[in-house]
Parts: sequence; structure tokens; C-alpha cells
Amino acid sequence: MKKRMLLYFGSFDPIHRGHIGLAEYALDKDLADEVALIISPQNPFKADVLQTPEYTRFEMAEMACRESKYPERIKPSVVEFVLEKPSYTINTLDYLKENHGGDMEFAIITGSDIWERFDEWKEYKRILAEYKIYVYPRKGYAVEKFADRVTILEDAPYVEFSSTEVRGKAERGEDIRNMVSPSVAEYIVKNQLWTPAGRIVRITSMIESGDERDVLYVERGKCYFQHNEWGKAINDFNRAKAINPANEEAKQLHDMVYEILSFRYKDIYNP
Repeated sequence: MKKRMLLYFGSFDPIHRGHIGLAEYALDKDLADEVALIISPQNPFKADVLQTPEYTRFEMAEMACRESKYPERIKPSVVEFVLEKPSYTINTLDYLKENHGGDMEFAIITGSDIWERFDEWKEYKRILAEYKIYVYPRKGYAVEKFADRVTILEDAPYVEFSSTEVRGKAERGEDIRNMVSPSVAEYIVKNQLWTPAGRIVRITSMIESGDERDVLYVERGKCYFQHNEWGKAINDFNRAKAINPANEEAKQLHDMVYEILSFRYKDIYNP
């Protein structure tokens, strides 16, 4: 008999108690024998340059899975890290079926927020035809598309917060221990993930390695702005404008810094 493998796709940036709770629920309900968290790789074309590096997200996922109720049955996967980019779900499914289809049967679990745009996925009709799909409700996202073709997990555990909110709290230095597993909380604090200081270090490393995108300078400038390092912020916004004169955010932030300095230091700017 084939092993039933439930594939849970996501960026997991970071993985939180809601992700693990859903994986545990799936096993409790006997929807699968194991759950694989398929971590999406870093997308070099994505505007959000602050997406946490893929292996950092994988390390946190490993920690969270080890602290779950089923550490031997819930595990993260790096399969998409080694596949051709961009990572299309159908390509991952084809790879898994070709290499493991002999002893595994695959199904997919996803949130209703993701499902809302399912018909934009590459070869979505084939995915619908070939795989069992479970959809768990997310607040504000009713399951309307292809509702008769999927299993809606109406009683799945509902979590109020998202990864975005976890990152926001971490950035503000607030307690996140009720949102993520103990080791993940410790890892986030230790590595200064999402703090302005931590972002400055990471973005500077990207720039020094030769990545000259204007968005990187804008994001680093924002971090300097938060630290009241006005000169460094202005330099980065100017650099962003030089790389891309059409970057309106860089222009607006540059002008904002000058307005702040003009207001605070009138004796220097308006003698």
C-alpha cells in the first residue's frame, strides 16, 4: 500500500503555530500518513527583498516540526530549492510523482486565501484532475471556485494571526512566544530576524555581493531611517534614485528625511 503524503506548500516566513496545528489536525483526522511542508524558495524577481533566505526558513521549519505532536510524520522539504525556477506547483508535483510515485500517493492542502487564485496556477486543470485537494478556510476568503472539486476542512483549527503579524511583532521587539514554537522564538531573537539592525546586515551583504537593485537601497534606507541615521538613509535613497529615476518611493522617502531635518534643525537649514 502506498504511503499517503500530504503536501503543504508555503513560504513559511516564519513557520508558526497555525501551520503546525493544521498539519497535526490533518494527521489527527487521518487525511494522510505524513505531511511534507514544501518550502517555497527565494524568488529573485520578487519585489519583497526582505523575504527571509530559504535555508533560514527551512531551519525554523525543522525546529517547529521537531517540537510538534508528530515529529516523525511532519517534516519540511527542500525539494523546490533544487528544481528549476520559478517554482510552479505542477512541476513539483510531476517531479515527486516521477521519483516517488511508486510508493507514495500525493494530496495537497492549502488555504482559501491561496485557493482564491487557483485558476491562475500553471496547468491548474490538470492539478484538479489528478490530485485530491483539501482547502482550509481563512477569514475573509470563502471557498467559491471549484468548491465541488475539493474537500473543505470546515472544522480545521483557526488561527487569528499570520506570518506577517509574527514578523511585525518581531520587528517591534514584542513577545512572539504564543505564536511560534519555543526554539523558533529563540532563533528569531538570536538572529535578529526582521529587526532593522538585522535587515541592515543582510541587505548590506546582498549589495556588497554585487546586487545593485534600487529596491535594496530603498529597504536599507528605511532601516537607517528607523534608526534616525539620516545621512545614511539619504545616501541610500539617492542611490536608489540614481539606479532607477522612476522609483517614486525613493523620491518620497528622500524628501521626507529632508523635511524632518529641516523641521528639527532650523538653525542649520534655515539660518
